[in-house]
Amino acid sequence: MKNTLRLSLKPNEKIYINGAVIRVDRKVSIELLNDVQFLLEGHVLQPEDASTPLRQLYFIVQVMLMNPQGADEARGMFRQSLPMLLASFEDEEILATLKQVDRMVVEGHVYEALKAIRSLYPLERIALDAGNANGDGPRASVAMGAH
Repeated sequence: MKNTLRLSLKPNEKIYINGAVIRVDRKVSIELLNDVQFLLEGHVLQPEDASTPLRQLYFIVQVMLMNPQGADEARGMFRQSLPMLLASFEDEEILATLKQVDRMVVEGHVYEALKAIRSLYPLERIALDAGNANGDGPRASVAMGAH
């Protein structure tokens, strides 16, 4: 049996569970008794904040969790974006984690994939800063393609 997951939410906070948006009107604790896909409001990335390659990838994966009806399209975008990201980074930790993210997404562990991508943000910042200094780092548009 899976472990029970207990979450505490503040008044007016939202949680996204299996594509449903739930807002609580008062401080509340909830227990998730089975395996569900969820995302806390504080981890939701707004489109305008998807300004780096990894944040763009995060946004794509986030759509899989928040919008099950659009998950297939988001998976297609993920499949297109991941090889470009792997080709644009040299940092071994970033590359290894992106390969783990790929496995997690394939296995349906979307929340874990999001968590892994978030953990790479500091390394991405270093890589982007170094690339900008050299003029050859990853471009912010790499994950979403040329738009």
